[in-house]
Amino acid sequence: MPHETPLIATIVVGLCLAFVFGAIANRLRIPPLVGYLLAGVIAGPYTPGFVADQNLTLELAEIGVILLMFGVGLHFSLKDLLSVKAIAVPGAIAQIAVATVLGLGLALLLGWSPGAGLVFGLALSVASTVVLLRAMQERRLIETERGRIAVGWLIVEDLAMVLALVLLPALASLINGTSGMAAADPIAAHFGLGLWGIIGLTLAKVALFVALMLVVGRRVIPWVLHSIANTGSRELFRLGVLAIALGVAFGAAKLFGVSLALGAFFAGMIMSESELSHRAAEESLPLRDAFAVLFFVSVGMLFDPSSLLNDPLPLIATLGIIILGKSAIAFVIVRVFRHPVGTALTISASLAQIGEFSFILAELGFGLKLLPQEGRDLILAGAILSILLNPLVFFATDKMRPWLEKRLAPVPEETPASDLQPAPEEEEPEHLPQTQLSGHTVLVGYGRVGSLVGKAMKTAGMPFLVIEDGDKQLAKLRDEGTEYLPGNAVRDDALKAANLAGAQKLVIAIPNAFEAGQIITKARAANPDIDIVARAHSDAEAQHLTELGANAVIMGEREIARGMVSYVSTTNSPPADEIVYATE
Repeated sequence: MPHETPLIATIVVGLCLAFVFGAIANRLRIPPLVGYLLAGVIAGPYTPGFVADQNLTLELAEIGVILLMFGVGLHFSLKDLLSVKAIAVPGAIAQIAVATVLGLGLALLLGWSPGAGLVFGLALSVASTVVLLRAMQERRLIETERGRIAVGWLIVEDLAMVLALVLLPALASLINGTSGMAAADPIAAHFGLGLWGIIGLTLAKVALFVALMLVVGRRVIPWVLHSIANTGSRELFRLGVLAIALGVAFGAAKLFGVSLALGAFFAGMIMSESELSHRAAEESLPLRDAFAVLFFVSVGMLFDPSSLLNDPLPLIATLGIIILGKSAIAFVIVRVFRHPVGTALTISASLAQIGEFSFILAELGFGLKLLPQEGRDLILAGAILSILLNPLVFFATDKMRPWLEKRLAPVPEETPASDLQPAPEEEEPEHLPQTQLSGHTVLVGYGRVGSLVGKAMKTAGMPFLVIEDGDKQLAKLRDEGTEYLPGNAVRDDALKAANLAGAQKLVIAIPNAFEAGQIITKARAANPDIDIVARAHSDAEAQHLTELGANAVIMGEREIARGMVSYVSTTNSPPADEIVYATE
C-alpha cells in the first residue's frame, strides 16, 4: 500500500475485510458484528499481512462512537421505558451492580487495581444493543411483554453506561493524581478540588448541558429539521441530520467537557421528539452503519489473540461472568418480580453477551490508564465469544424452560393486577401462528402507501392480512382491529404464517426494491399462481421486480404524473373529497 494514502488504505481495507467476514458470519447465522471484529483482528498489528494505521482507525472509530450513540438516542423511547419501569429500572440497576462486583472480584484476583476492576466489571455488565434487538426481532418478541422488558432493561443499562462515561475521567483524575486531574478537568486542577469536587463539577457541567438541550435544543433542533425539510432537498436534509449529530457532540465535548458519546446521545434523543425523526433515522442510517463497522474493525485491531492462548483461565472466568453470572442474576431478579419462567429465561438469554458500550468503556478505561492491556483483551475476547455463543444460550434456555416450569412455583393467578404483572400477551407462542385466511390478499408494509391500500381493501370488504415490523404501524393496526403478523416479510416464517400458498394476491407496499425482490422470489416459489403487485421508484427497479416475477409494478412518479395530467386536462376541477393524493 502506498504510504501517502494511509487514510484511503485504512478505510478501503477495513470495509472490504468487514464485508467479507460479515458476509461469512451472516451465512453461518452469526451476527455480522463478529465478522467485523475478526476483520479488525486480521488488519491489526498482531496478525501477519496488511496492518492498518491504528491512529487513523481510532479517529474514524470516534466518529463511529458518535453515530452509534446518536442512533441510541434517536431510538430512545421514554414511553417504552415507563411502561415496564417497575421491573426494568430496579432490575437493570441490580444486575449492573452484581455483575460489576463479580468483575471487580475477578480483577482483584488477577492482581489489578480497584479502578481497573471497576471499569472491567462495568464493561461486563452491559449487553449489546445490536445483538439484543436482533435476537428479539428474530424470535418475534419485540411486541410481547418479555420483549418490552428486555428493551426497557437495555435502555436503563445504556443510560447507566452514559453516566459511567461521564464519571470515569473524574475517577481517573483521583487515581492518577494531579496530572490526571489536569488532563480530566483543568478547572478542577486549578482550584485543587478533591474527588467530590471533581464529581460535583462534572455533574454540574452535564446538568448545564442537559438543561440547554432540553430548553433550547428541544426548540431549535426540530425547527432546523423542519426548515431543511421544507426546502425539498433530500441531500440538505441528510447533511443537516449529520451536522446536528456531529456538531452537538463536538460542541458538548469542547464547551461543557462532557463526552462525545453523551452529546451525540442527547442530540438523537432531542431529535427523536420531532415528527421527522423517522426520516432522520433513515437518512443517517447508511453513514451510521458504515462508521459503526469501522468502529468494530478498530476494536478488533486492538485485540491480541496470543495473549489469551497463553493464559486461558481468565478468559473462561470472564465468559462465566458474562454468560452464567449475568444470566443467573437476571433470572432471579425477574422471578422476584413475579414474572413467569419464560420471561425470566428470555431476559437472561438476551443479556448473556456484551458489545458496543463494553468496547467504549474498555477504550476509555485504557486511555485513562485505569484498565491494563490484559483487561481490554479479555473484554474484547469476551464480547466476540459471548456474541458467538448467544444463539446457543437461547437454544439452551428453550430446552430448560419445560424442566424449570415444572420445578419452580408458577406465578399465582390470584396475584393482584399491577404494573408488576405481565400483560396477558406474555405467553404468546414464540413462532408465528398460521393465519386461517384463504383466498385473501397479503399486504406487505403499512406505511403511507400500505395504509391507503389497506383502507381501500377494508372499505371494499376484501379479506387481507398485513405483514409489518414497525412499532408505530403495528400499534395502528392493533387500534384498527386489522389482522396482522409482526415481523419482516423477507423471513420465511412470516411468509409461511401468512399462508401465501392459499392467498390470491400479494401487495408489496414497501419502498425497498431489494427486499421486495426477495419477497417476490419466495412468494412465487410458494405459490406460482399468486398475483403480485409491487412499487418502485425507477424504471430499473420496475424492470428488476418484473423479471423476478411481479405481475405489475407501480412507479410512484409515473402515477403522480398521470394524476396531474388528468387534473389539468379536466375543465372542471373534481370535488375536494374525490381528489386522490399520491404520495411517496
